[in-house]
This record gives sequence, C-alpha cells and structure tokens, in this order.
Amino acid sequence: MCSVVGALCVNPSFTDFQLLRNIFNQSQIRGLHATGISYARDGKVFTEKTPEKADNFQLNFPSYLDKDKNLALIGHCRYSTSDLNFNQPISTDELSVAHNGVITQEPAESWKQLYGYDCETRNDTELLLKSILDGKNPLKKWENASIACCELHPEGHIRFYRNGKRPLYFCRVKNNIFVSSTADILKRAGISEEIERAKPNVYYKADKSLCITEEDSGATSTDLQINYETVK
Repeated sequence: MCSVVGALCVNPSFTDFQLLRNIFNQSQIRGLHATGISYARDGKVFTEKTPEKADNFQLNFPSYLDKDKNLALIGHCRYSTSDLNFNQPISTDELSVAHNGVITQEPAESWKQLYGYDCETRNDTELLLKSILDGKNPLKKWENASIACCELHPEGHIRFYRNGKRPLYFCRVKNNIFVSSTADILKRAGISEEIERAKPNVYYKADKSLCITEEDSGATSTDLQINYETVK
C-alpha cells in the first residue's frame, strides 16, 4: 500500500501550496517509509526523494515553478515491505512515474528475459516506466498487474490512470487539479469541492489549461474498487 499524488497549479498562491502540503501530509498514512516528488520546469523533469515520511520531507514549492509561475508535480509516499532502496518516483529526463501497485513479483534478475527491459533498479515500477517510454499501452501491457499511476511529462502535463485493482481520485480546486490515492486524503487535507473517482482503464490527461481529457485504454480490468469508498 502506497500513495500517489498529482498536481497542476496555475499561478498558485500560498494557500494553494498549503493545501498541496496538506495532501502530502495526509497521504503518508499509506506510506511512512519514503517520500519523493518530481516536478517539470523549463522542459525538464527534476526528482527529489528521501527515506522519510512526508511531514518531514522538505517541499519548496516556489522553487518548482516554471517560467510562467505554474506548477506541474507528482509525488509518492512509500510503504516498504523490504528495504528503502530505489524509492519513487522513478524517472528519466523524459518521464517520471509515481505508481501504487505491483507490476511483477518475479525477481529483478529475470526481468530482462521475461519482459525485455534492462533496468537500473530493483523497483518493478521501472518496468512500467520503460514500457511507456517504449510506446506501449501500460494498462494493456500490464493487464495482470495492479496499477494506480501518475505520470509527469517534461512539457508540464500529467497523465493519471488506474486499473480495477487500485484506487485513484481527482478534483478541481479553483486554479488547481489534484490527484490522490483516496478521496479521504483529499477531504482530510481540507478539500470540500467535488471529488471524482477515476474510471478504471481510462487515461486522464491534464495540462496547464486545466483541461482534463479522457482516453479509453482498451484494457478490460474489472473494477474491484467500486465499493472501496463512497464519494459524496
């Protein structure tokens, strides 16, 4: 069990930063062992992560803003069942991924033979990242996996999605879009606006226009989260 966070903030205020800080702090209930973020600035992706819980993680939001004073960010709070190596987000200059779920339980030594990807870490989220960079449809490529994911692209848009095995929610708050693993996290952070459950097998894309588009992935995962929590 881990938590993912996504945020697009257009000309954010101090109050917006406080709200996003609250979302991270409330997200740590799903992962106290490590925290990480990636942000897009000037056409590049930057990543920071550390093996400590979110309320100890230094978040300097003003320094993450792009030249237009906008913020595009994803984050991750990790619950570790093994060690604190290879924390998330997993990133390159082209893409960053924050993922809740399991892609494979096969040992990392077998990934190249089984899936065709050379990996630098032992975190199976790297397989998800590699497949996206390879132009694959991740929800179809990994249909037997469990996935709730936020992607950050260097031009400053985010893509988020889930299959039926993991929860994911999103909302609009004034000039912001926020994504979180559960509706309760957003509510506890202080959000009273409508919260939407992400549909399974659908890719959501949000950019600095604050427009959210949907694309059917073609995957057919059954929604096991339908009774997970009720959004009001």
